[in-house]
Amino acid sequence: MKKLSIILLLISIFYKANAKNTTDSYRKTMTASYNNISVDVIVDKPSNDDLDVLVLFHGTVLYDENILTAANKTLDKFKAILDRKDMLLISVAYPEENMILGDNIKQAEAALLWIKYKASQELGIQVKKIFMAGHSQGGYIVTRLNTMHTTNGVIANAPGPLNLVYRCELEEKGKIKQSINCTKLRNTYGSTDSNPEAYMQRSLLNFTSGFKSDILFVQGLKDSPIQLYSWPAFKQKILNCKDCQKTVFAEIPEGEHTSLFTSQLAQLEFNNFINQR
Repeated sequence: MKKLSIILLLISIFYKANAKNTTDSYRKTMTASYNNISVDVIVDKPSNDDLDVLVLFHGTVLYDENILTAANKTLDKFKAILDRKDMLLISVAYPEENMILGDNIKQAEAALLWIKYKASQELGIQVKKIFMAGHSQGGYIVTRLNTMHTTNGVIANAPGPLNLVYRCELEEKGKIKQSINCTKLRNTYGSTDSNPEAYMQRSLLNFTSGFKSDILFVQGLKDSPIQLYSWPAFKQKILNCKDCQKTVFAEIPEGEHTSLFTSQLAQLEFNNFINQR
């Protein structure tokens, strides 16, 4: 009996030790690959293994040497406003340098599909619900992904660029400062006057139907004039959508471009949207 008791004690210690190992919390950077497309992701895991996931997408970064920093900052900002402390957060360091705006949807999609179909095995966890959230160009990314793949819900804060024809035409006429994105488009497609369709195809105004999951749009009404110029048309096109899942708009009267992170009203909408799904 004494020997049996010792064996049982050792077995108990073994299982407790292994249980502790599988529930450790951590943050790490790794490479996610799906269909031969790879992208770096930052994984922030709480101390449990059956996990809902919030997939995050940063705003515009001009140089790829800065995208991991941007992805980490984005993760920190969303983690700070998220009420739930039991979610796995994965911030996607999608590339931008040497790309025409919108081409990085391939890396963003690869990250999402890796989370849906490979992350459970590679991270030793059980992925349950999947939500996406993005700020600025990250909001553009998650809105486009919502026309491609089903998740449990999507949040887009100040998504854009909404209208590249308008934005890049202002640059061509010298009314605003030149940007890398419009310069790349002009070098590839010509001017907005000669080829407006190419610019509109990459604008978020071109992705306002076919939403596969519920989506929350957060928009500060004191954002930049360029963003607000096209916001009413963007909103109306979505309201007119006949093949979209539920769309929710949270317009923040005093909110600027980062209103999701500065407005209590926006944060309440954000958390309610996730908790209700």
